[in-house]
Order: sequence, then C-alpha cells, then structure tokens
Amino acid sequence: MKTDTDVIIVGGGLAGLTAAIDLSQKGLKVILIEKSDYPKHKVCGEYISNEILPYLLSLGVDVSELHPTNISKFEFTSSNGKIVTAKLPLGGFGISRYVLDNFLYQKALANNCAIIKENVTDLSFCNDVFTITTPNQILSAKIVLGAFGKRSNIDQVLARNFISKKSPWLAVKAHYSGDLDNNLVALHNFNGGYCGVSKVENDIINICYLADYATFKQYKNIEDYQQNILYKNKHLKSVFENSKLLFDKPITISQISFDKKQPVENHLLMIGDTAGLIHPLCGNGMAMAIHSAKIASELIIDYYSGKIISRELLERAYTNQWNKHFSKRLFMGRILARILTNKTITNILVAIVASFPGLMSRIIKQTHGKSLAIN
Repeated sequence: MKTDTDVIIVGGGLAGLTAAIDLSQKGLKVILIEKSDYPKHKVCGEYISNEILPYLLSLGVDVSELHPTNISKFEFTSSNGKIVTAKLPLGGFGISRYVLDNFLYQKALANNCAIIKENVTDLSFCNDVFTITTPNQILSAKIVLGAFGKRSNIDQVLARNFISKKSPWLAVKAHYSGDLDNNLVALHNFNGGYCGVSKVENDIINICYLADYATFKQYKNIEDYQQNILYKNKHLKSVFENSKLLFDKPITISQISFDKKQPVENHLLMIGDTAGLIHPLCGNGMAMAIHSAKIASELIIDYYSGKIISRELLERAYTNQWNKHFSKRLFMGRILARILTNKTITNILVAIVASFPGLMSRIIKQTHGKSLAIN
C-alpha cells in the first residue's frame, strides 16, 4: 500500500516538534498534525534540566537565542513554613512554552516538515500501515508517533486503560510580574497539592500548581481557593502577594492522570506526556519529553535504514529504552507525590532533609537524568 509519508506525528508539543525536527533533518518525510495555533500558552512548570542541551544543539536548536533564565538552585517549603534548599546538579533554565514551542515550530517548518492544523478523529492500523483520519483528509504512514499530551480524544479512540479512570488532579498556571531570584526554582507544599515557582524569559514569573480537585471545588473561584488554601504556606502567600497577574485569568487543565501508561500501544510509539507523565514536583517533564523524542527518532532512523529489521523489534527496542531512562523517575515521582500530599509526613521529611543537606541532592538526582550523549 502506498503511504503519504514516512512518519506522522500526532501532536505538536515539545516531544512532537522535537521529533519532527530530528526526523526531517535526517531525510525522512514527516507530517505533524496539531489542532492548535502557535504561539500558545500551556499549563506547564516551564523549567528544563540542562541535560537536554547537547541534543537540542545537535539539532541546531539554540535556546540561548530565547534568553531563558538560568536556574541553579532548588528550594522546597512545607506548609508549616520550613525551608530546604539545594544546588541543582546539572542546573537548568526557565523558558515559557509560549516562546519555546513556537521556536521549535518554526525550526520544523524550516526543515520542510509538513504541519497540518487539524483534529485527528480516527486512527487505525491494518496491513502494517497506519491510517489517520481528520475532518478534511485521510493520511497513511508506516510509523506514527503519539505526542498528543496528557489527555486527548485519541486516548479514547485507542481505549487506553487510564482514560476510563477519574483523576483527582487539577492544574492551574499563570504568568506574573514581581520580585524573585532569577536562579531559583521553588516548590511550595500546601494542603492537597504543591506549587512550582520560577522565572522564564523577560523577567516573567511562572506559577503552576497541582491541586486536589475535591478540595478545589469547595471554593467559588481560583482566587478564593488560593487565599484559603495556598496562602497557608507563608512563603507561597508572599509570592502571590508580591506578584501581579499578567494573564487575564489563570489557565487550567483537569483530569490529569499519573497512572502508568504504556510507551507502545496499538503499534504507536508514544513520546512525551503521552507515554508517561511525571508529577510536576519532580520538575523535569519537559526534559523527559525532549529526551523521549531523541530515543524514538534514533530508533525510527535505524528502522528505515534496515538496522532494525521488523516493527516488532522496533517496538521492543523503544519500550526497553523508555523503561531504562524513565521508569525509575516516574516511580520516584509517584512516591514523592504520595509523601508530599500528606501534611504530617511532609513536615517530618523536611525536618530530616534539613538536618542532612546532601539528602535533597540525592532525591533530585533520582528524578533527573545525565547530560545526553550525542552520537
């Protein structure tokens, strides 16, 4: 059967766009399908570990052109006001998704990647070929990458296990102006959730928090919830009271699932949040998304060059690589989330970590990777 292209990527976030750049640079015909326009804001912590910089530079993506904030220090506060600080082993940078995604989008276009603004309404696999349906066309390819984010109608089309389960999590994000250390990423614990605070480009503060929906819905609006729940952490209260909202209103996303997902389903290679979502408290989901794009792209190149001789071996290799690099991080994220949503345990943990400063660095290393090697 004749196909329209070599690779179709469904979803144009960090993982999808990075894979589009990588694969198109290496000579494959790529179509990326994304339902939204660029630039756009996304609910995201907007901190990235420096571990992915060598890979991005190898693709000709120099994020220094965007003037990100350089981040070297981590701070954690408990709801009772205790503080623990640590140096980030590799450091990182703060950049908004509004700027970064658009930057990657322009790079993908420059590499002759075809980008279609459509919703995917159906996706099937038959006779070793994928068929993807949108409202205006039908496309086919030998390989499809799933990069459609945390939760999508495509998850329902594929009948993925997690999509039928109700999730208790709601995320809220907005940009602010105010005074904050440029080199700091902070995580503030509160009853039922935790809030990340750090600067991105142009001296903007990004505040993004994960909240327990059962508690959130008891209040009439976001501001009321923040004042009654988040402000009980005095450090977080100070951040909000000394900052000015730059958005018309915060943006939200509900039904966020941290259940385990499969990196390969229905023969799709899943990348980024589509393959597995790490709790924001680990602060490294953006780096993981980019890293997963690297893994998938390299294996797809090997498949088309004949080094990987079958789809079965391709899928097995990707699953093994995903688990090797990310399963431990995701497991640690789930464990930390359970700890940090229990007020008593959190306060005890902070007291212990404060007494043994090296312990925080060891915890951070469990959720971050090493600098990516470039072949």
